[in-house]
Amino acid sequence: MTFYTTIPIKSKKTIFIPHGSIHSIITQLHKEGYSLSIIDSYILVILGKPQNGWIDIRKTKLNRIDFLYKITNAKAVIHKITLIPGETKILFLASVAKQLDLNKSKLNQYYDKFAQFSEAGIYPDTYYVPKGIGERHLILFLTRLSNRKYKSISKKIYGTYDKKQWLKILTIASIIQKEAANKKEMPIVASVIVNRLKKGMRLQMDGTLNYGKYSHIKVTHQRIKNDTSHFNTYKYKGLPPSPIGSVSINAIKSAIKPAKTDYLYFMKNSKGVHDFTNSYKQHINNIKKARK
Repeated sequence: MTFYTTIPIKSKKTIFIPHGSIHSIITQLHKEGYSLSIIDSYILVILGKPQNGWIDIRKTKLNRIDFLYKITNAKAVIHKITLIPGETKILFLASVAKQLDLNKSKLNQYYDKFAQFSEAGIYPDTYYVPKGIGERHLILFLTRLSNRKYKSISKKIYGTYDKKQWLKILTIASIIQKEAANKKEMPIVASVIVNRLKKGMRLQMDGTLNYGKYSHIKVTHQRIKNDTSHFNTYKYKGLPPSPIGSVSINAIKSAIKPAKTDYLYFMKNSKGVHDFTNSYKQHINNIKKARK
């Protein structure tokens, strides 16, 4: 037995352990080329049952007893995925599909099934997920965490959670996220949105056209002219039909509590921040100054 446990075993650094009994796990690993036998099943009864899923055993050459110990005690292989505030779900899920070797179409199908909102259904954050997670479980994990986050924020502020009310907040917050140059500007941009809506003015904001696959595409006069969707706030009054991307906590807070201003216009200046004004004449001057 001592000689048997010292026989070397070649392995990959990461290995998938299937669900099932110790015997079925040994049988499956044997089918995959690992020189294991019924004797190893008895050894594992003493060492403990292997954890299922992808695990990191770090080495490719071990003696038998070390290999068996590793598959019962090694840490799971974890992937880190990050959703950046302002990103759209279609581009985020395409990136996740590539990173985790998942099916992009299935990710989008499960998102549509489980997410509460067509956009912003996943809160922007860094998430740690085990290697080998499937499309369904990944989306369930991300959307459930996000829903709990939204409900927690809403209950702290309002004492309750209303999905229809939260949709409006997320929609405004998503515009703020796209338009504001920094965190400091967010409540001011929020005030412009509120002020224009109160006056029945079109929002006329480029950021609303950075929806879906257009997330990183510069908005041109041609695009404004040809886009017939209700995300085109140059053509249609009111808010877009849904959020245009993921939203940070600062954008949410700004949507809930905008700054108190009479601003109706803003224009990015040469310093990369915005000049705000309530005067259309001054706004035109700000545009000319920025173009110079």
